[in-house]
Amino acid sequence: MDDDAALVSRARAGDASAFEEIVRRHQRRVYAAARRIVRRHEEADDVTQEAFLKAWRALDRFELGRPFGPWVARIAVHVALDRVRSPRWHERPLPEDHDETPSPAPSPERTLRDAEAAATLEAALGALPPEQRAVFALRTLEEMTCPEIARELGLPEGTVMSRLFRARDRLRALLGPRLRGERRTR
Repeated sequence: MDDDAALVSRARAGDASAFEEIVRRHQRRVYAAARRIVRRHEEADDVTQEAFLKAWRALDRFELGRPFGPWVARIAVHVALDRVRSPRWHERPLPEDHDETPSPAPSPERTLRDAEAAATLEAALGALPPEQRAVFALRTLEEMTCPEIARELGLPEGTVMSRLFRARDRLRALLGPRLRGERRTR
């Protein structure tokens, strides 16, 4: 199996199947980064497609020695932020019957707890402003450092740190009572 650098080289030479393999390898990560910011499946799909299209057009500028996944995920974050900052963007609340794809669980009780936890986390992330969600997603999902996030988003490092602090603080406030309650029941 080719590594990403070999696939990028082949894609640069016009091999569409190589780029298709790159998309298959990284689409879940890109979708997850987009979904955390735009919060809607349809929008995240659109952002994912646009991010890979932009990556395809910018393949000649990609540095082969760097990992491809974080690069394309950062493109998706920029596309998602552009969407939520657009004057046409209207963030709609998630529908009442919204349900994440459940993970395999050993028991119905565990499945119920997991679904409740996912819904609680999704609601808490939705309470964050898009800029804080983006910084939080890049830090926690993409495991980028604050200086890397600052470079990628074109922000001062202090702004990134402040947004990350506020996002964590808000999540702690929203999730803290639930987490403390979970610990008592175990």
